[in-house]
Amino acid sequence: MEWEAVIGLEIHAQLATKSKIFSGASTAYGAEPNTQACAIDLGMPGVLPVLNEAAVEMAMRFGLAIDATVAERSVFARKNYFYPDLPKGYQISQYELPVVLDGRVTIELDDGTEKVIGVTRAHLEEDAGKSLHEDYHGMTGIDLNRAGTPLLEIVSEPDLRSAKEAVAYAKKIHTLVRYLEICDGNMQEGSFRVDANVSVRRRGEHAFGTRTEIKNLNSFRFLERAIDFEIERQIDIIESGGAVVQETRLFDPGRNETRPMRTKEEANDYRYFPDPDLLPLVIEPAFVERVRAELPELPDAKRARFMSDYGLPAYDAGVLTASRELADYYEAVVAAVGGEPKLCANWVMVELLGALNKAGLELYQSPIGPAGLAGLIRRIQDGTVSTRAAKEVFEGMWAGEGDADTVIEQRGLKQLSDTGALEAIVDEVIAANPKQVEQYRAGKTKLLGFFVGQVMKASQGKANPQQVNEILRRKLAE
Repeated sequence: MEWEAVIGLEIHAQLATKSKIFSGASTAYGAEPNTQACAIDLGMPGVLPVLNEAAVEMAMRFGLAIDATVAERSVFARKNYFYPDLPKGYQISQYELPVVLDGRVTIELDDGTEKVIGVTRAHLEEDAGKSLHEDYHGMTGIDLNRAGTPLLEIVSEPDLRSAKEAVAYAKKIHTLVRYLEICDGNMQEGSFRVDANVSVRRRGEHAFGTRTEIKNLNSFRFLERAIDFEIERQIDIIESGGAVVQETRLFDPGRNETRPMRTKEEANDYRYFPDPDLLPLVIEPAFVERVRAELPELPDAKRARFMSDYGLPAYDAGVLTASRELADYYEAVVAAVGGEPKLCANWVMVELLGALNKAGLELYQSPIGPAGLAGLIRRIQDGTVSTRAAKEVFEGMWAGEGDADTVIEQRGLKQLSDTGALEAIVDEVIAANPKQVEQYRAGKTKLLGFFVGQVMKASQGKANPQQVNEILRRKLAE
């Protein structure tokens, strides 16, 4: 391909604090409009912001998790612009001296190789309010509940070269902030939003092309589609003899296209200057070490441990560690079963996740907890039910019919493992099929499957397949 894309992402993660970054107002989602904005959030005369220590600690946790530098001294600045949903006329952010610098995140590409993406910085800032256009004909409504909500803006280096790489990186950050419990990652509610800076250049060139910024992408699917469209749009402009304009654009998912929003601002357009109401943020080394010691096991380390300790293939380990909650659920199942990590992985990934996806539920809403699933797997282990019947047991448990033992009893799914009873059924099948018996003994051993099927049919699917195979082989060899 003659052209190469150059992509950098700015991810806004809403920090999971109970109160706002500079005030005591609530950050709870879903309140009535303009009921959670106090005098500080509204920028009333004479009010003073007070920094939320919990937001600082969450930013530090992220910085340490990506092997970045946590700055001993960082500064808050005023970013000046004038929108109706920004009541002060400026946003408190960090500019020249952010709290987190020079990190790195490793992503896995489609071909299985890994790529390290640089993280330039992560800085603390307050969110703006929200402009509501749809509900007011010819007017705009303003909801300031979100004003002052703490954000961590995570800025990557322009190291990404395709929409798929950008999605892989965004998903990695999404997983990480949820593992760290600093952001709930809810993209529908706007607590994890992505801006994509996209430019193109001829392959082999070192200078960057003119970039555009696509704002407020709230799904990974939209992120990929928007970047792919923008790459093609810019290539078409240049190949037609035009020039790409530096601007901010929005993605229209209905038309699958980006469209202009406004001319892209430069840093000097915002007239940054240090906020005179806030002292520099000074972080003591002892505070950093305390936060480091409290970090949870991170996704990459957990994935490696699942492969080494449980003998899982890379794919299984990746799926099961995609969220901290799912990893905890899986480990609880393995512990309750007392082993069989691969069997447990299969039931969690296929049956449990499949049922959750079909019902549109989150893991915490599952009607089957780890102990319940472990109880079912133990019944497969001890031969009480066959794997096929176990799926029906799972359906009954999901429908609220009780635990595995209750469903097995109520639905009559207990596997027939009595040797005497099975031998009697096998004898009947052999006697009823003399031609096939003769062919089997003449060397057509593939007919064993036919006999197994006949026994399963005669037992209404309840015969233990392993025992059936053993008995058939023995009797057919006589």
